[in-house]
Amino acid sequence: TLPDHAAGHGHGHGHSHDPAYLLDDIATTTAAGIRATVIGLIGLLATALTQLVMVTFTGSVALLSDTVHNLGDCLTALPIWLALRLARRPPSRRFTYGLGRVEDLAGLAVVAAIGASGLYAAWVSVDRLLHPAPTEHAWVVIAAGIVGVVGNEMVARYRIAAGRRIGSLALVADGEHARTDGLSSLAVVASGVASLAGWPYADPVVGLVIAALIARLFVQTARPVLGRLLDDVDPHLVDRVESAAATVPGVARVDQTQVRWLGHRARAELAIAVDPSLSLAAAHEIAEDVESAVRGATPEIKQVAVRTAPTEH
Repeated sequence: TLPDHAAGHGHGHGHSHDPAYLLDDIATTTAAGIRATVIGLIGLLATALTQLVMVTFTGSVALLSDTVHNLGDCLTALPIWLALRLARRPPSRRFTYGLGRVEDLAGLAVVAAIGASGLYAAWVSVDRLLHPAPTEHAWVVIAAGIVGVVGNEMVARYRIAAGRRIGSLALVADGEHARTDGLSSLAVVASGVASLAGWPYADPVVGLVIAALIARLFVQTARPVLGRLLDDVDPHLVDRVESAAATVPGVARVDQTQVRWLGHRARAELAIAVDPSLSLAAAHEIAEDVESAVRGATPEIKQVAVRTAPTEH
């Protein structure tokens, strides 16, 4: 057995030895996420208000529906903002891992909004197919639809990039949601083009195609969000953790590796086998080296807990 009770050494290093560093990192990433959320909200509001002005000139039901839709979807920024604010709270006796996973719940709210967008697009399209109606000032309708497409796509790209940069699936999902709004605005463009062409059925047909595209995006967005709630991680991330730990001198083998996401940051827990003749201090030093190696190889992992055991175990 390891001397000085080293066999029972459980090393919870990784920023747990320096909570101030972890809190600073959380403050930095959540600030970036909140900034992306607020800027995206401003962009969507500007887009919707521009469309609202154009509605007064056209009387287009399709444009009015898209404008109201875009205004309502601005509300999805609220759960993201709240989740990022809660993620800043330090761990407590009750929530020992903190409140980072509130982001995943916010991601579910966004996924539900994407699903609602698809159902809305399908309902409006079917209703317009059954009750075709002419559109006045078609060029204004087309221009307003283009404003919706461009505005939503710009917000989508900005949010998705920011979400991927800090590892927030909820923010990425909200970006995908803005993209679905852009697809809905395409139906408005189709409505204007159809009016110019004298074919009232083009708008609902294009709307149904867009609803199908939104349904596909719903599935693509829901899968990683639900997976995150079930502690799904990329196997390559686990491989990188194990490879980094195995290269540390003194590590005989890596026996167990677990990785989980806590909002937009990850935590790794692993067990390593070391020489049973080592002292507790030596085993502790190896564990610290493993923690440093893992963090260096996987920047997305902010906390690392290492447990050492003698090789015969």
